[in-house]
Amino acid sequence: MYFCMKLLKMGSTEILFVFLIYLLLFGAKGIPSLAKTMGEGVRHFRSATDDIQREILKSSNDIKSDFREVKKQASSVAEKAKMEENKEES
Repeated sequence: MYFCMKLLKMGSTEILFVFLIYLLLFGAKGIPSLAKTMGEGVRHFRSATDDIQREILKSSNDIKSDFREVKKQASSVAEKAKMEENKEES
């Protein structure tokens, strides 16, 4: 995770430097495999991000429905208590 955060903060100069080192080590024939690997990495990252977002939205919907249910039960209990109080006063 820390590596990903550091990678996201890289500037264009650093990225160009890494690309040139890669080019020197693996040659021009290695560029397509690098592009493919980077594309797969980006696709995997987006997929994971979408999954996390979906899970957060699902859990927030569950929490909202639970909150509505508790609120409804609390209001019904309050109404019952008020009715009993009115009966005792009469």
